[in-house]
Amino acid sequence: MLKKSELDLFKTLLTELRARIQGDVDQMTDEALEIGHDEGESKSPTHLAELGTQNYERDFSLKFIENEQEVLDEIGEALHRISEKTYGICIQCTEEGKPASKSMIPKTRLKAIPYVRNCVSCEQKREEFSV
Repeated sequence: MLKKSELDLFKTLLTELRARIQGDVDQMTDEALEIGHDEGESKSPTHLAELGTQNYERDFSLKFIENEQEVLDEIGEALHRISEKTYGICIQCTEEGKPASKSMIPKTRLKAIPYVRNCVSCEQKREEFSV
């Protein structure tokens, strides 16, 4: 199990990561939806190719925002697991009936992806079945 000081460190890490990603999402949302531009400027494209480029860039930005929102949801769930004192325990292992002491996610994995919910072997199994 993780010590309180380690949980506090991961909580800080997750909170900072959430703030950074939320800032990126907010900025990209504003840009994708063209919020905050001068109302006097015409933003309509003058050529069909330009219109296609704008639509592609908007679609790309919106897909990126959607993916980042999923990461924000994962971060929120990780913060909840910290408050529940289940952070760092592989969800898949516990669902398979393994005790918490045998279900720990390595700290190196948590440092790399602090919102991760499964150990490496369970994540590999999950990815194999989803292909």
